[in-house]
Amino acid sequence: MGPHRYTLGRTERYSTMLRSTFVHLQGIGLATEAALWSRGILDWSDLRGSAGSGLVHAPRQASLDRELIASELALSERRGVWFAHRLPSAETWRLYPTFHRETAFLDIETTSLSPYEGIVTTVSVHGGGATRTFVAEEDLEELPAYLARFQLLVTFNGIRFDVPFLLVRFPDLIVPPGHIDLRFLLYRIGYAGGLKRIEQTLGLGDRAGVEGIHGLDAVRLWEQHRQGRSGALERLIRYNRADTVNLEPLLDFAVTELARRLLPTPLRPEPGGPGGNRSESAAGGARGVGPPLSQ
Repeated sequence: MGPHRYTLGRTERYSTMLRSTFVHLQGIGLATEAALWSRGILDWSDLRGSAGSGLVHAPRQASLDRELIASELALSERRGVWFAHRLPSAETWRLYPTFHRETAFLDIETTSLSPYEGIVTTVSVHGGGATRTFVAEEDLEELPAYLARFQLLVTFNGIRFDVPFLLVRFPDLIVPPGHIDLRFLLYRIGYAGGLKRIEQTLGLGDRAGVEGIHGLDAVRLWEQHRQGRSGALERLIRYNRADTVNLEPLLDFAVTELARRLLPTPLRPEPGGPGGNRSESAAGGARGVGPPLSQ
């Protein structure tokens, strides 16, 4: 896949993604969700209003209504945790347009690939309007309390590296329940490889001042800092922050692309528009098509 430039700021156009999601409801998987969309059931209110239409068997409708009422309440109270516990892990990305203010982008630097052989040197957390870096032997112990304020966690390969490493360092760490690992999310839409390679392919991210620095360089910078080398720690922090802050535009791209591919045409935003293109004919024209859903 060749170089590609992406314009930021489009994720919010899919702010209705969560209300168009049904796979957090008991007994509804991706295939059933797609079938509901194809029949004009495009959001929670449509599903609650489908009683008597023949789309959902009556015994199932009552339990669905209870779950949908609970969904509305959780959304109004901004409890992303409630949805994170119910969504398939591969679909956690759907929470981001709604809960972007409660999202933490995180990256760590270490002295080894194994948490049992090395230490965490720096951890950067970007989210909630701020970027903070925690440093070993300084303020790293404050990380667990700081991270606890977020409901979503975004990493690159964090499922296999960052989180296991941190859990060895902080056994009682409470990891935000909604974890979006961009390595796997980007692979899903055709972008494989390391973080910096994907940044370059998409033309996203800012590495001014830390060009050419890689993981092994971060280990050396920490060693230089311990030896008293002036500026080594500042350069390590700058590199760690770039790895962290650059996750945000990558997630914005991935979520926008996944939503564009997944959602039916009536729910896709108009070019330049703020929300979905729902007309009465699009929303209601397909109702009653096909057999009822008994799941």
